Amino acid sequence: MHLYEFTALQIKEKIKSGETLAQEVIKELLDRIKVKDPDIGSYLSINENALSKACAIDDKIKSGQTVGALAGIPIAIKDNICTLDLKTTCGSKVLSSFLSPYNAHVVECIEKEDGIIIGKTNLDEFGMGSTTEHSGFKVTRNPWDLQRIPGGSSGGAAASVAADISFLSLGSDTGGSVRQPASFCGVVGLKPTYGRISRYGLVAFASSLDQIGLISKDVADTALLLQVICGYDNRDSTSLQKDVPKYIEQLDSIEKKFKIGVPKEFFANGLNEEISKSVNEALDVFKKNGAEIVEMSLPHTEFGVAAYYIISAAEASSNLARYDGVRYGYRTQNCKNIIDMYERSRSESFGNEVKRRIIMGNYVLSTGYYDAYYLKASKVRTLIKNDFDKAFEKVDYIISPTTPVPAYKVGEKVSDPLEMYLLDTYTIPANLAGIPGISIPCGFTNNGLPIGMQIMGRHYNEQGLLQVARKFESETDFHKIKPKFNAT
Repeated sequence: MHLYEFTALQIKEKIKSGETLAQEVIKELLDRIKVKDPDIGSYLSINENALSKACAIDDKIKSGQTVGALAGIPIAIKDNICTLDLKTTCGSKVLSSFLSPYNAHVVECIEKEDGIIIGKTNLDEFGMGSTTEHSGFKVTRNPWDLQRIPGGSSGGAAASVAADISFLSLGSDTGGSVRQPASFCGVVGLKPTYGRISRYGLVAFASSLDQIGLISKDVADTALLLQVICGYDNRDSTSLQKDVPKYIEQLDSIEKKFKIGVPKEFFANGLNEEISKSVNEALDVFKKNGAEIVEMSLPHTEFGVAAYYIISAAEASSNLARYDGVRYGYRTQNCKNIIDMYERSRSESFGNEVKRRIIMGNYVLSTGYYDAYYLKASKVRTLIKNDFDKAFEKVDYIISPTTPVPAYKVGEKVSDPLEMYLLDTYTIPANLAGIPGISIPCGFTNNGLPIGMQIMGRHYNEQGLLQVARKFESETDFHKIKPKFNAT
């Protein structure tokens, strides 16, 4: 068995015990990336210092020093999270040469605990997309079928874990951008409660919705990384001052009886039959293990996509105004005047999807339209949050499909933005409400594509989500099945 096939927890124990060296893990993974990633397109850059950092960890272990909780584990980072040693491009030509002057909070946490950043992964430009076809540099492909999308915008992060070319990865989730690609790639994806993880160093898309999320091979690996990167950060005004539970230690301490809500709106028209069947079979697994299944309603779900795209576009248009060719980033050449520089710098460096959202955002914030669109969308957001608050008075968790359809072919929907937006129908409500959600593998389509199940919980109850997801993993083997791509 190759080292890259083990989980993060397993490889950590091998390194700490001296059974293997961190440098051996890094060498094997770098060799695999060279062979496999040209087909996948997960990475935009590789950390040239990874091997030297692994050697330093090996030296610590040999000398009897205490090593951190991530002892030598290689971790991939989505390329909209700032790193000192590697460029942070956000998948955009406007930042193609940008080197951040600081590390993001989560990168600091990882390095403090002896984790190793192996590289930066591809994404839809500035996180605006659901397929990772909208990167300014390359298209990422799904390891289960190279002709299909991996999802997005954290498609590079999810594909790297699924293809065994990273052990763990960090992404960002604004409307489902961690959970949705995790579902398409057959891995675990967690979006925590808004504010659970500091956004310091995450390049903003829609600030009231963005949250750094985690992608892993199984639930235990998610708990391991979450334990490290959670916690208060005074550099982020939205960071929560709440105690961090002992996620790993309490992973198997699930309550014997709990109620699962099944919202009828998530099983309506538009849901693929094979996905519906797999999720219902997963509910049967919980039922056999003592859970009570309750049919329920989240009545404002149908307005979620519209509200999300108004709010996120409005915030994106504001956040992206800084890329004007003046201070940093791409600047056009031979411009006539400053207005010409602004216009050409932005039009030449932004992709079509980013331009589309900037235009939409400026429109909904403009005089005469603010009340009709942005204000109304904000009110709908409150209604959706209230739906969840009422639901969690009656149930402990809510389960739904993660996506309405399996991964489709690259290029199949690229000219139809609405189809792409609808991929996030089931994940968007959790972002609007600020609650945590996790996607775990729960089955496969007849042609072998992964199916994901989403579990949502009360604010701050990541611990419960991990326990419920872990319980399902203990009763099934879906998370252990690997794509044929990995075998060659």
